[in-house]
Amino acid sequence: MLPIGDDNSSRRTVPLVAYALIVLNVLFFLVEMSGGDAFIMKWAFVPSRFLADPIGDFPTLFTSMFMHAGWLHLGGNMLYLWIFGDNVEDRFGHAKFTIFYLLCGFGATFAQLAFSLGSNVPNLGASGAIAGVLGAYVLMFPQGRVRVLQGQQVIQVPALIVIGFWIVLQLFSSIGSIANTADTGGVAYMAHVGGFVSGFVLTFLFGGNTNRLTS
Repeated sequence: MLPIGDDNSSRRTVPLVAYALIVLNVLFFLVEMSGGDAFIMKWAFVPSRFLADPIGDFPTLFTSMFMHAGWLHLGGNMLYLWIFGDNVEDRFGHAKFTIFYLLCGFGATFAQLAFSLGSNVPNLGASGAIAGVLGAYVLMFPQGRVRVLQGQQVIQVPALIVIGFWIVLQLFSSIGSIANTADTGGVAYMAHVGGFVSGFVLTFLFGGNTNRLTS
């Protein structure tokens, strides 16, 4: 199943932050490509390096959220942000959505850190923050429907099924990949899980599950 869009009929604002995040991710990835491995090692989040110097390595908590492992990684993340982020931003408001997105990214990073304390492998990607957006979407739009490309057909599928399928994949994948990811690289599945849980909890704290917030 490939999600290609959702119902935006209730959206009242232009998702300026979501669009800006997409642009920043693409631009930062282009810089990353030109900078090569040296750029990645400098600006990605490296668990062992962060623990050795949290203050000096603090900027990587931000920069790592705008880096990606390749065009497919970037494209998949931006697709989900484009589909689900606009509605969440509309409900929170621009300023609170910005804070929410960054906090979800931090939650994802520290969840991965907890399972890879001594790792020298660079962690990068917007997946954790976007997982938080999905967690918020589940609470805010439980009746939402998503257009999904299935084969050569476009069908309407409940958003809970699309996001639920994504969650199951992350949970099952994380069981066998925690040790491998920490030592040799790969997909940081615990970051996905941590980001989703962060988004779920923050939505309650921000009141986004019941009230329409504006800024």
